[in-house]
Amino acid sequence: MRIALDAMGGDDAPAPIVKGALSALEADESLHVSLVGDSATLEGLLADYHSVPDRLSISPSEGVVGMHETPTKALRAKPNSSIAVCWRLMAGQEVDAVVSAGNTGAVVAAGLRTRLFLPKVKRPGIAVALPTAIGQALLIDVGANPAARPEHLYQYGVMGLIYAREMLGIESPRVGLMNIGSEEGKGNELYKDTHTFLTGSPIADSYVGNVEGRGLYQGEADVLICEGFVGNVVLKVSEGFAEVMMKVVGKEIIQVVDADRASVVDAMENLSRRYQHNETGGAPLLGIDGICIICHGSSDERSIRNALKFATQIGDQQINSQIVDALADQPVA
Repeated sequence: MRIALDAMGGDDAPAPIVKGALSALEADESLHVSLVGDSATLEGLLADYHSVPDRLSISPSEGVVGMHETPTKALRAKPNSSIAVCWRLMAGQEVDAVVSAGNTGAVVAAGLRTRLFLPKVKRPGIAVALPTAIGQALLIDVGANPAARPEHLYQYGVMGLIYAREMLGIESPRVGLMNIGSEEGKGNELYKDTHTFLTGSPIADSYVGNVEGRGLYQGEADVLICEGFVGNVVLKVSEGFAEVMMKVVGKEIIQVVDADRASVVDAMENLSRRYQHNETGGAPLLGIDGICIICHGSSDERSIRNALKFATQIGDQQINSQIVDALADQPVA
């Protein structure tokens, strides 16, 4: 696996990015990583290490898209920014995957500009696995496509089914449409039209209908599809609520359980890891002819190491070839 790693993207880049890359290379001898960023800065960081594997290289870039910059404007102004160079490397088949903790909008926009889509894929979507009362559920899209059409959401269902089966180990995934109610006719025109589209689509047997927000965590479906605006709000609210609840519940429990405080702390930390983004490292942008992992801006060494491992696992499961096969004979409006 050859991965272009955006060394300049992230709140604390590039130091934790470089550390994560070195840690991943140590764990996987088949991995090759190209650090994309300012050469002088990266060479200075690597000079602090006694040994650097020859499977780590530097691909020079100029500038970085900041977290608060408008993606399209920044990409036009900085055509050789680190994330733009990452995508060019993958478009040129010099790498198999792109990993970035930079501006999410810029990562997606740079990918859309390359038009590096799998055959028949209309719009790529970001997928995130979230814990539920009975296991895990995949939410797609969480930010790549806020102006979706029914056929886009249908394709998210197809891609989500494959991902849930191969990566989450769900034998027969159920697809649900995120909506404001479970009844027929709920939602705006997009969701009404999508419901009709799905009930007559090739994945109709896996479609369980509309699912309310609370149904996500109750396990009413294994794949929840929605347009990017709704998905991003659901994701951010979920992350914030989980963090607050873990702190509040943990504090209350520790206050009343003094006999074995250390065990309680360990138990709460283990539980909280189910909700932490750095356990998987990032979220895949499905539908890309290649692999793209989008990491949280606050990613640390562990997050980056896990993101690189995650990209390798997606490649090993041949997710893309299965998506191509699933869409090959399916007409989409």
